[in-house]
Amino acid sequence: MTKVFLVDDHKLFLSGVLTELDEHFDVLGAVSDVDLAIEDIRELRPDVVLVDVHMPGGGGITVVRNVLETHPDVLFLSLSVSDAPEDVIAMIRAGARGYVTKSIHPHELVEAVRRVAAGDAVFSPRLAGFVLDAFSSEPAIEVDDELARLTPREREVLRLIARGHAYKQVARKLDISIKTVESHVSAVLRKLQLSSRYELARWATEHRIV
Repeated sequence: MTKVFLVDDHKLFLSGVLTELDEHFDVLGAVSDVDLAIEDIRELRPDVVLVDVHMPGGGGITVVRNVLETHPDVLFLSLSVSDAPEDVIAMIRAGARGYVTKSIHPHELVEAVRRVAAGDAVFSPRLAGFVLDAFSSEPAIEVDDELARLTPREREVLRLIARGHAYKQVARKLDISIKTVESHVSAVLRKLQLSSRYELARWATEHRIV
């Protein structure tokens, strides 16, 4: 069962979400403090974290950035009352895999969590356009020379890892062993002079090959 953790400083709302999600997922916990959230997420290692954008102490961006520095496998879904483009873009740049508003229906939230856990990017309908517009307006970065260092299989693994897939999921999709996936990831990190899966995901996003 997918392991879920919640971070939100609106305790009444948090209570309702907990009740709804507990029927479908293994809810490991919920906190309303940014620093405590970072500590608990690192310790508990949930699959998906639902996190609010605006909270005292730095908000969701601080949680996402700090956790991904040490635990790049954790997937984040922003859940906020805000639908401001700047909030949506900031959270995606920080590393969140999706962004939905608190007006979402309970069954849609459950489905959003499942999709994020499966490696998809999820957005409330009107928010997806903000993300597309923001990233499509950025100049493409020349990557031919860097990509040329990678084998076709390494490129496949790179794209899947950057999309948030776990090693086990990559192995299943490509019909190879987990150990082989690990070897490919190590080779990609070495060739691109990166030090973690988090840096790899950022590199792929910045270079538009996700």
